[in-house]
Amino acid sequence: QVQLVESGGGLVQAGGSLRLSCAVSGRTFSSVPMGWFRQAPGKEREFVAASTRSGGYTYYADSVKGRFTISRDNAKGTVYLQMNSLKPEDTAVYYCAAEPQFRATMEPYNYWGQGTQVTVSS
Repeated sequence: QVQLVESGGGLVQAGGSLRLSCAVSGRTFSSVPMGWFRQAPGKEREFVAASTRSGGYTYYADSVKGRFTISRDNAKGTVYLQMNSLKPEDTAVYYCAAEPQFRATMEPYNYWGQGTQVTVSS
């Protein structure tokens, strides 16, 4: 049973920073690409960032490029999303995901976390 557990969400003012974490268990973490997605109220879930198995290649949505950084610690089985210069439009539930079925930058993924709320106030 693969489990993904996110943490680190919360309320922050515009211009602030947050770091999300996603701990993976039940699977050899270093063998799977990982991604972050988000879903704002009334909108579809969208791709945010992804990392290859080793972390050597990363991918970002244009809306977060230069502000967000995805990283992973394979020894700890954890993937991170460092979010800087946050904007009110970044407000959403953020989900981590493991093992894309096709491309790392799009759904579907095989495994999902429960999500963590990020709220950015203006």
